[in-house]
Amino acid sequence: MLGTAAAAGVAAAVGSCSVPASQRHRDDSPTAAPGQPVAAGLRAVLMQIVAHPDDDLYFMNPDTQHALDGGARIVSVYLTGGEANGDNRVVSDPSTMHFDKAAYSSARHQGLRQAYAALLGLPLFTPWQKDILKLRGGHTAEVNTLVHNGRHVELVFLNTAMHTLRGGRMGLPSLWEDRALTLPVVIATGSPVTAATPYTYDELVEVVAGLLDTYAPTLVQTLDPDPDIQHSTEKTRQHDSEQPGYADHADHTAAASFAWAGMVRYVSQATQQRKPIPGFAVTSYRAYYNRHWPKNLPPDVLAEKAAHLVPYGGAPDWKCGNPGGCGDYNVGGKRPLTNWKGWVRSTHYRFPGPRPVVGNEPDGRLAAYGVLGLRAVRWRETAPGSGRFGAPDDLGGGPLAPVLGGAALKDGRQLLFGLRFSSVAGRAGANTREVVLLEQATPGGKFTAWRGLGNPERGDDRGRRIGSPVAVTAPDGRVHLFLRNADKGVSTRIREISGSWGPWVDLGGQIVQDGLGTAVDSDGRVHLFAPGYDFVHHWAQDAPGQPLAYVKSGPRLPLAVDAPAAVGLPDGNGIQLLYRTLTDPRKTKGKGLAPADPKLVSIRADGSSPDTNSPKFDGYGPVGALHSPKDGLVVLGKDAKGRVQALVGDGRRTRPPGVVPVDAPTLHLTARGPVAVGLGVDGTPWVWALGTGGTSVHAAG
Repeated sequence: MLGTAAAAGVAAAVGSCSVPASQRHRDDSPTAAPGQPVAAGLRAVLMQIVAHPDDDLYFMNPDTQHALDGGARIVSVYLTGGEANGDNRVVSDPSTMHFDKAAYSSARHQGLRQAYAALLGLPLFTPWQKDILKLRGGHTAEVNTLVHNGRHVELVFLNTAMHTLRGGRMGLPSLWEDRALTLPVVIATGSPVTAATPYTYDELVEVVAGLLDTYAPTLVQTLDPDPDIQHSTEKTRQHDSEQPGYADHADHTAAASFAWAGMVRYVSQATQQRKPIPGFAVTSYRAYYNRHWPKNLPPDVLAEKAAHLVPYGGAPDWKCGNPGGCGDYNVGGKRPLTNWKGWVRSTHYRFPGPRPVVGNEPDGRLAAYGVLGLRAVRWRETAPGSGRFGAPDDLGGGPLAPVLGGAALKDGRQLLFGLRFSSVAGRAGANTREVVLLEQATPGGKFTAWRGLGNPERGDDRGRRIGSPVAVTAPDGRVHLFLRNADKGVSTRIREISGSWGPWVDLGGQIVQDGLGTAVDSDGRVHLFAPGYDFVHHWAQDAPGQPLAYVKSGPRLPLAVDAPAAVGLPDGNGIQLLYRTLTDPRKTKGKGLAPADPKLVSIRADGSSPDTNSPKFDGYGPVGALHSPKDGLVVLGKDAKGRVQALVGDGRRTRPPGVVPVDAPTLHLTARGPVAVGLGVDGTPWVWALGTGGTSVHAAG
């Protein structure tokens, strides 16, 4: 482990530390059978695995900041040197053009040190401890450490040569595809690393697995391994800095792919060596995707996020003491907010949805289902209403995407739906995804074997673009499964009352984002909602048991920047929708940069206004909502500081300080009233009772 700073301050130093050698087998397939022990984290550790210096600041914040403020240790791993062509200058100042790749990489490292010092509340030029980290396979990396008031940040620089759009220079994308390639390492100016060996594909996967083994994170944040298909002209693609055919930078996709391959190998090594399953959750973030969709951060959240990029960008006249420069000068000042691409203005999840899935056990206990170590797990309350969960039970099925879909059958049995990474391989190997099902044999009892439900798409490439599965049980006992498909529409498959499944069907309609909302009205009709470019799209049954059809008639529902929450109202009052939309686009002169509105939209599915005014629930991100017979409308979400808040009837409350949730927590109705259940950054769930005198209780392992 790395040494920490003295109590009086953080001194810059050069030392050495190492990652234990691997004892892995060549087969990277984790043991799929359930029933393995699952390791529990003693302290929250967030590991970020990204392509470039600044990917975390642009695409993962404000989540990183909230995890750090909540006490999580941060370890950021940067796979490339970010050196590009070596030209580090303010774009508007061509007189300073100078090409020095080693210096530019060093300047970006310094920018990160400045940004994370600011996140820790320290002066920008606070010295960091600098070490050489010994990795598997004889590789080395630079690691920088800063500790302040018990909060801990480490930056790990592997510094492989960066891919560039112009000139076709090889980088991570080439290494992912070519089994014979070796990728050199950039030696940054002023780095304690003075010589480094190039990487092969297998060596980089092994190094990522070794870093995971060393730091034992409870949450891994990475980028999007399967970005949207994006048909653009060559001129537009170059202008938007995107790879051919897809809505992202090629380095981002390759870095996420290496991260997933490393996570799969890490879990595989644990199961093969008869160790507990590593208890980590995962979040993947969209990147240049943000360019194409309405922005989802409101002004206050956006201003704080953008402010953390300013010290990263620095300026040529800063006196930081770093020989390579004092930041990425293209990013400093007002440029994060004035950049027309608007990357900083959103934080989008590749696999959206609340977690965990929550169900009611026959004896009144809660059951929570999530993904740890890329496998499905179940936690059960120690006693009805205790708000405390026991250790997780391993349900197998991995490697799974981070978010499960769930539905309960009429007899109380639980169904779980996962998106499985059925193969994750570079070097022209298979790279496939499939939807899988886990069905409970008896209410509250054991589960049957995992079952494949296939993929609505043909071909591996299109099959990688599907979204998170969402399911709902209709009053007639049928289960409707939905997911976003490669054409950015919606596909469905239906489980009949007999237990048989119908075929995948394309529901038609128009282009939507992932993040689907479902509800059943008091007449027993299933409804589906999805956020589009300009309005919320709606599918519904004409009558119970009929196929869902796209709703073309009636007024358009206002645009949603995140997944809409849909609530079936009693007594024939239809469906109520709650979500956030955009502020007035005219304030940004029509450039598509309007921020999200912190206020909630409340509207019925038929376009009419509800009986009450929109609830006052300022914040950001998607909300959860349900109707409680005792408490009325209950809404769950985050305030502008990322704190979990709830609206119960006319009362608004904020969750007491505790472990920060991963993504969005789940709102659930029990016999004792509504509860919020979140999966903490430490890999364990917590419960917040929202009925009368509700309190927050953290899980006990």
